[in-house]
Amino acid sequence: MRKMIIALTAASALSLGACQSPAADKVEDQAEAQADAIDDQADTMPEGPAKEAMEEKADKVEEMGEEKANAMDDNGEIAPSETGVGDTQTK
Repeated sequence: MRKMIIALTAASALSLGACQSPAADKVEDQAEAQADAIDDQADTMPEGPAKEAMEEKADKVEEMGEEKANAMDDNGEIAPSETGVGDTQTK
């Protein structure tokens, strides 16, 4: 299920990718690569709280990279990082 969500997120990012500058795309790609590495590491761990924490860390790294990229190309829009609202953030 997680892999399907990641695939859908990646597809969504590709459709929106044309809206970002090359620098923002690079930031987002680097964060996604780092998140994938963390997720791969979590996949090798036994089920339990430590594995869940690693998966959450991967999600947060990816989200923060997306927000940083969005903030770079803000164009007057308010990025989630500026509002404190997101999957891994609280208001």
